[in-house]
Amino acid sequence: MTDSPEQQPTVAGRLRALRPAFARTGRWPLPACVLLGAACGFSYGVLAQPEYAATSYAMVTAGKDIDPAAALGYAQSYGRLATSDATLAYAKGAAGETVRELRTHVRSETSPDSPMIAVTGTSADRDRAADIANAVTEAVVVSSGHVAKDTGVKLIKFSHAVPPVDPVSPSTPLGTAVGASAGGLVGGLVLLVRPRRGRRVVTAQVPGPAQGGAAGERELVR
Repeated sequence: MTDSPEQQPTVAGRLRALRPAFARTGRWPLPACVLLGAACGFSYGVLAQPEYAATSYAMVTAGKDIDPAAALGYAQSYGRLATSDATLAYAKGAAGETVRELRTHVRSETSPDSPMIAVTGTSADRDRAADIANAVTEAVVVSSGHVAKDTGVKLIKFSHAVPPVDPVSPSTPLGTAVGASAGGLVGGLVLLVRPRRGRRVVTAQVPGPAQGGAAGERELVR
């Protein structure tokens, strides 16, 4: 005796029966995103080239007849000039890179409370990172010396950059952890924003009371 077409399991029914529990509950995006993020973070930590950063410092000093507070303002100005094309063009020879490459490998920072300028050079080579920082700092110091008589302030090199020991790029364990966290965040957002299944109201024909013999309608909530 063979089963009727209604009783034979369909392909879709078999697939639903094989789905794991987390898939049937609709929460599969969360673990999937966590695993994908962890894999991406691990790959980045393994394949990415390590990057080193070295920092040198320069300080602005005011002359005898100049308000010491003016040194703070000049420090902000010289900090912005450190990454200008004129300064990078002067420093490219000592840094061993072109102006275009220096734009992506150098940055400067200043403080509103101290007339100090920090110039940081980055490179895949630790010695080159220190050379970039020192070359750009020296270029700013030389440029400021040309106008020292007019400004009344002087920029001096305060600290020499040395080759760093450890890279600043994230390690493989850290990259894996960050990737897994980012994947979990994305998976949680997917669960929050995706539409949810609502309840379906189905109207079915059921036998009515025996006295009337008429069929009635009842609403079944699924």
